[in-house]
Amino acid sequence: MQVVADIAAVRRAREVDLSATWGLVPTMGFLHEGHLNLVRQARRDNSRVGVSIFVNPAQFHNPDDLATYPRDPERDLALLKQEGVDLVWTPLPDQVYPAGYQTYIHVEEASRPLEGAARPGHFRGVATVVAKLMNVFQPQRVYFGQKDAQQVAVVKRMVEDLNFPLAVVSCPTVREADGLAMSSRNVLLSPQARPHAACLFRALQAGSDAFAQGEHQAKSLRDAMRTVIDATPMARIDYVSVAHPETLAELDVVAVAALLSLAVFVDEVRLIDNIIVGETACAETG
Repeated sequence: MQVVADIAAVRRAREVDLSATWGLVPTMGFLHEGHLNLVRQARRDNSRVGVSIFVNPAQFHNPDDLATYPRDPERDLALLKQEGVDLVWTPLPDQVYPAGYQTYIHVEEASRPLEGAARPGHFRGVATVVAKLMNVFQPQRVYFGQKDAQQVAVVKRMVEDLNFPLAVVSCPTVREADGLAMSSRNVLLSPQARPHAACLFRALQAGSDAFAQGEHQAKSLRDAMRTVIDATPMARIDYVSVAHPETLAELDVVAVAALLSLAVFVDEVRLIDNIIVGETACAETG
């Protein structure tokens, strides 16, 4: 496994065999099974796998969140080596955003609701750094987890609008035994709060069950999810959404498919999760 810090080294490694197909897994480190699942899918689909580890300052609205974001680079590299990753890029912030940097990408509609409303500027930072990563690595495919459904929607829109010659692959959320979506933020949960965090998945299941039983009114689906969260100690709703899976516009009636998503504070740790009803959640576009 080759680990490099500068852009020129990434490009040199990428160009050794121009016939190879590359899959890229962008990460902010502190890897868990969800990340490794993406790496394994990339390995199945491509002859080479690249991973980036970069805590992107441009996507943090709150400086305290950036400062406290968990990091363990030595463990990350050991896990990636075990998975047979070919190339890891670990840039410093001034390599990605050098002095005088002023070019950002804003995906207008897909970035506006949900996480975009809760975290102003977040997806401007996400879109910009993902575009830079794809430009540096030049992969055939780039991989994301469905847990960050809005991120997937933003990146897919950007790739289509800007004609990037690659496919965006979204893969199902990897969960703990109690349904909690794997996330680097889970480590911030106290032992007392951790059992209550499973309420997010229970709420999504309640919405999904209601849909499966024939309920297509979006308000009723939202109410079913809210009821679960409201009944959970230490849990406080930020938002509950039933939206179009691609545009993320809120729905009144679910005609074909919908993204059920929510953000919940559990003992002041903000967690997000989602499921799609009416269609499968793992797809490749591009």
